[in-house]
Amino acid sequence: MSHFFGRRILLSSSALLSSLAWIDAAQSQAVQLPQITVNAPSPIQRAPAAPDAPLAGTLPIVTDQFATVTVVPTEELQRSPGTTLGDILSAKPGITSSSFAPGAASRPIVRGLDMHRVRVQENGIGSNGASDLGEDHGIPVDPLSVRRVEVIRGPATLRYGSQAIGGVVNADNNRIPTALPLRGISTELNGAWTSVDNGPEGLGLEGSVLLDAGKGNFAFHTDAYGRTASDYRVPSYPYLFDRTKAFSGRQPNSSLHSDGQAIGGSYLFTGGFIGLAVSQFNSVYHVPGIDGADHNTRIDLKQTKVTSKGEFRPSASAIDAIRFWLGHTDYKHNEIGLADAANPSTDRVRQAFSNKEQEARAEIQFAPANLRFAALTTTLGVQFWHQKLAASSPDDPGSILNGLFDPNQTTTVAGYMFNEFKFSNTFKAQAAGRIESAKVSGMAVDFPSNVFDVSGLSPGTARERSFAPKSASFGVIKNLPWELVASVTAQYVERSPRAPELFSRGPHDATGTFDIGNPNLKTEAAKSVEAGLRRAKGPFRFEATIYYTRFDDFIFRQLNGNTCNATSCIAAGDPAGPLELNQAIYFQRDATFRGGEFQFQWDTKRVGSGFLGFDGQYDIVRATFTDGSNVPRIPPQRLGGGVYWRSDEWFARIGLLHAFAQNNTGAFELAPTPGYNLLKAEVSRTMKFRNDPTGVSQVTVGVVGNNLLNADIRNATSYTKYEVLAPGANVRVFANVRF
Repeated sequence: MSHFFGRRILLSSSALLSSLAWIDAAQSQAVQLPQITVNAPSPIQRAPAAPDAPLAGTLPIVTDQFATVTVVPTEELQRSPGTTLGDILSAKPGITSSSFAPGAASRPIVRGLDMHRVRVQENGIGSNGASDLGEDHGIPVDPLSVRRVEVIRGPATLRYGSQAIGGVVNADNNRIPTALPLRGISTELNGAWTSVDNGPEGLGLEGSVLLDAGKGNFAFHTDAYGRTASDYRVPSYPYLFDRTKAFSGRQPNSSLHSDGQAIGGSYLFTGGFIGLAVSQFNSVYHVPGIDGADHNTRIDLKQTKVTSKGEFRPSASAIDAIRFWLGHTDYKHNEIGLADAANPSTDRVRQAFSNKEQEARAEIQFAPANLRFAALTTTLGVQFWHQKLAASSPDDPGSILNGLFDPNQTTTVAGYMFNEFKFSNTFKAQAAGRIESAKVSGMAVDFPSNVFDVSGLSPGTARERSFAPKSASFGVIKNLPWELVASVTAQYVERSPRAPELFSRGPHDATGTFDIGNPNLKTEAAKSVEAGLRRAKGPFRFEATIYYTRFDDFIFRQLNGNTCNATSCIAAGDPAGPLELNQAIYFQRDATFRGGEFQFQWDTKRVGSGFLGFDGQYDIVRATFTDGSNVPRIPPQRLGGGVYWRSDEWFARIGLLHAFAQNNTGAFELAPTPGYNLLKAEVSRTMKFRNDPTGVSQVTVGVVGNNLLNADIRNATSYTKYEVLAPGANVRVFANVRF
């Protein structure tokens, strides 16, 4: 098994090389096509490095946007010890992760908001899995196939829908190429080994191959990747409140295996392109925690996705660009475990999720119009989204509550507009608006109370809810002296409830909860204001942001102390309990989120061929309901910094991130979450070659040490923080080779 994914990658890459043998790389010429931008009206670009400074290791700060944008470029992705999007982003200011199953299921949390408020997408199309339906569900996007990650907050999120009220996490790759490779064909190989999950079977490996090729007007891409790991090591006993379990120095039930493949191509023409890609993602990962370990709970996930996108820029027209994105996804996963923990022969599918989604978005960006006082650029867009979702329970097909919810459907049609006013080269404003029509249909069960006997319930009543969320934003951005850029934005965003929030009514085995939706939920509304100050040039680069958001009818899932099994629930304190599942009910209350983020990088002096410098960061979010009580599972404030040396060829850094204790706990959180210190050290070297006879153009090798203090790290945002520790001290060795 330890070499399975490696063989699969080699077979996939060999097949691709054979299919593209017709390309004569020696005769291919570099093709210069018109610049293509798919983020309108203001493209997101990495800020330039400091004057006379090499780019390697430079903190990417975006200054041409109306709100905060976090960028993780390719070279940082290669160095990161994270194996999921959540893990990679979890140490960024203002971003944490759910870390329900570290290394497998860890979804980004942006400023304390997660699930249905943070959209995760790949190349502009939603990831379209089930990660927003449960913290135990992995995101079907592997960083091994990703070249760049952006986290966007503010007005730009209106482009993607009200379900992005907290932010958008966009993973970019080249599966639909927008240009030809310079030499006609290029290949990239990645590999890494980690010590923390290097188990007795010799596991703890990852690898990928990415290949781009093209000739004439056609460009092609393929990639294949895989990773596998045993149960990872932890520094101390993971089960905070249960010392009766055996402990072997590892987090029980935390192993994983995943792999994926993709192939895509584009037709390139003067002024644009049109392309198509097909991808497959497979993963089998275990769900840690007391119940997960007792029942050997694991998730078998499969997704097939077909995407298309294109852009056309007329040579002479009132239209600058026409763009479109299309996607169709077929996703399913089975939650497998023992029906009886004492009997291994009872292994079966406890819960089955399926999700079929279709998404389409099109935009027209008009040429700038002279209004005398400003140049106006307008972008009009439409979006369509349809989802058919089901969560059945093959383990108990005869039950009235057969699964978490019955099949349901959601259809959304939306239109949006962005208007950008350029008053001068140093002063711009943006006004944006969006309106949606959303219909959600499913079966709703009316629960007589929080404590009930399931035998007395009816199978449910068909319900259809209609919503018309409306959103608007306004922002200004101004260049100031000393290369500073200031921005202020204000937003009003409405979000319609999702089907799981309305129609859940049963056990969710992997999370250990019995979820009860509320079919009468109202539209959620958020009023936000954000101010930022940034500097991307010079030896001292930084960004600082403060924000305030008031939610009306904030939707959240709340534990209430009651416990359940598959057929009934009992009240907290009942002598017959507790039962195996924690009851969780969807509520609505007004809430306020406020906080801020700061990070900097300072090249203090030249040392040898590079720069010696310091960096630092701080973030905080405070979330309360109107009565002053705390919103549950909010990340703690964090403070960190480090010292680095970087040059054209080398990057070395050692840094410490301190997370303070989270004492502002919500109702039925068992205890405050203790703080921790995360020490990380890394060194990498990038060597570039010209006309090498082997065809190698660049090699990067490096070593990263993470959690070097072997600290007990419990995530305050996780439902399983009392049962799951982050990995202990570990070393990651990686290599990247480009041809």
